[in-house]
Amino acid sequence: MPNTVSELDKKTGPAGSKSKSQLAVKDILRDKYLYLLALPGILYFLIFKYIPMGGILIAFQEYSPYQGFLASKWVGFENFERFFMGSEFWNLFRNTMMISLLNLVFFFPVPIVVSLLLNEVRNMKFKSTIQSVVYLPHFFSWVIIAGMTFLLFSRTGGIVNNVVVMMGFDKIDFLTNPDYFWIMLTLQSIWKEAGWGTVIFLAAIAGTDPALYEAAKMDGANRLHQMWYVTLPAIKNVVITLLILRLGQVMDVGFEQVYLMTSSAVSSVSDVFETYVFRMGVKNGQFSFTTAVGLFKSVVALILVVSTNWLAKKFGEDGLY
Repeated sequence: MPNTVSELDKKTGPAGSKSKSQLAVKDILRDKYLYLLALPGILYFLIFKYIPMGGILIAFQEYSPYQGFLASKWVGFENFERFFMGSEFWNLFRNTMMISLLNLVFFFPVPIVVSLLLNEVRNMKFKSTIQSVVYLPHFFSWVIIAGMTFLLFSRTGGIVNNVVVMMGFDKIDFLTNPDYFWIMLTLQSIWKEAGWGTVIFLAAIAGTDPALYEAAKMDGANRLHQMWYVTLPAIKNVVITLLILRLGQVMDVGFEQVYLMTSSAVSSVSDVFETYVFRMGVKNGQFSFTTAVGLFKSVVALILVVSTNWLAKKFGEDGLY
């Protein structure tokens, strides 16, 4: 018995801790090339995500670049009060949430549907061609996408309006009518990113056990039934994980896309938190105020991720963590 206790003491004492640290060093040395491969990603998050978090401090200050972080005047929650009590808050909140909601309802399911359809294509040459075509828009910048949108939907010389006139109808103000702005953004997002979004879902589908399809065929399931009862359940965890991540980005609707599509005619529906931060922070130099706005967005995103992850686990799913 004493021998057993002494052995446990050795394992759990300083010597045991030392052996664990030695094992960790050995593991790092053994997989040094894998860690080296991950190093750029680690540095990216350290430099652009974690280190800048110290700048949150200025949200509670009347920050002056000349005085610095520590010498600037502390104002507590005045920046937040000004933001929440301002006349623009609810308009910004409405525009941001509506654009995110439309993307969530109409854009998020599209890559799943496209992946399911591509999975049913048996001609590999045709399948690879279709994949290349739907992937291509992802590599276009938003500047190109916005330019193409103006060429297609402009009231003067736009291809779509020319077709509308040829059909005997009046021209439609696609780009200057606020009623069409949110729809145009959603369609742009679908066209640009839906194909690229299929990459993850196709990888998940490829990992499905072929025996499940064989068993479904033996039970008389047709292709549609196999898709519904085999393929979809196989990628359910991936869908839930991406949905949680998507909800975490609900306050970020894409600054570049919105900014390029914005004009004075649609400003009432195009002004979102990101464009507001750019206008007030970069143009007007109100760094403390816009930091408070950014912190508000981050807190909302954190709450949404934690809440949806908790709900996923509550219903028996794996969740994000």
